[in-house]
Amino acid sequence: MTPTIDAFEFSRIWEAAWNRRDVETVLTHFDDDAVFISPVAQRVGFARDGVVRGKDALRRYWLAALEKNPDLRFRVTAVYRGVDVIVIAFQNQEGVDRVEVLRFANGLVVEGHGAFIAS
Repeated sequence: MTPTIDAFEFSRIWEAAWNRRDVETVLTHFDDDAVFISPVAQRVGFARDGVVRGKDALRRYWLAALEKNPDLRFRVTAVYRGVDVIVIAFQNQEGVDRVEVLRFANGLVVEGHGAFIAS
């Protein structure tokens, strides 16, 4: 991972941006060709396979998801750091535990995965 990325600071900025519903700030950390894979993309009908490709598609997906979740709030509960990965564990406004796994290259997220507790 690029040494200049502080996992804790990144997660603080990530949490604050989402809680402000500030998709543009979240997107500043993503590469133009980033891929994001999430069951939420399937659930809200944005991507049948759950795969969102590119920053413009991410913008449309996240704005659509925010419209369907007007009370969205995140609270970071743990942050993990790997070689080129940050994992942010958080609870949403309903108290549901989730994680985002974000893989970086050249200081930007190139791949992300949203995941939920298996049930």
